[in-house]
Amino acid sequence: MYTCTQVKASEGLSRLPDLALRQRRQGLAKLLPPVTDILRGSLVERYVTCGNPACKCAKGERHGPIWYLTVTLGRGRTTGGIVPADRVDEVRAWIENYHKLKDQLEKISEINRELLRRERDRKRRRKE
Repeated sequence: MYTCTQVKASEGLSRLPDLALRQRRQGLAKLLPPVTDILRGSLVERYVTCGNPACKCAKGERHGPIWYLTVTLGRGRTTGGIVPADRVDEVRAWIENYHKLKDQLEKISEINRELLRRERDRKRRRKE
C-alpha cells in the first residue's frame, strides 16, 4: 500500500527521462549508510526497581535510565537486551541508519519499477 508521498513521488518519476532516473538511482545508492552500521529495533529508556525493600527504589526513586533494545521478530515474538550507556548513541545511529536505508531502498525500487514499465511499453509499441 502506497502513502500519499510515495504516489506523488512515483507520479513525478514518469515525467523524468530515463537518464535522469538512472542518475537519481545512482545518487540514492551513494547516500545509503554502510550496511555494517544498521540495526532494526527500538531503543527504550526504562527506570526500574530492584526488589530490595531497603533500596531507594522501594521508596519511589527508581534505578536508571537503563537502555533496552527491543526487536520484533514476528507475530507476538520480540527479543532484546540491555544496551550499555556508553553505546546508546551508537545504537541510536544504527537504528536511524536502518530507517534511512529502508527509505532509500523504497525510492530506488520506485525508480526501477518506472524503468521496467517504460521498457515494457517500448516493447509493446515495437510489436504494433
